[in-house]
Amino acid sequence: MNSFVTANGQPVAAKLPCTLKEFLIAQNLLPRSVVVEHNGEPVAPSEFSRRVLNAGDRLEIVKIVAGG
Repeated sequence: MNSFVTANGQPVAAKLPCTLKEFLIAQNLLPRSVVVEHNGEPVAPSEFSRRVLNAGDRLEIVKIVAGG
């Protein structure tokens, strides 16, 4: 069932419930290339496959950019 989470202030449709890892992959984001806050709480990358998202959850997703 499609529901919505808020990602970086924007509503995003997702098949919920799902794991954070599944959500990131569905958004074409590599889980190891982002830093995520879920409902105001930082999430360690090792938790992405265990953290479950539900309708109405809030995410802040920041892409990690390497450079010099």
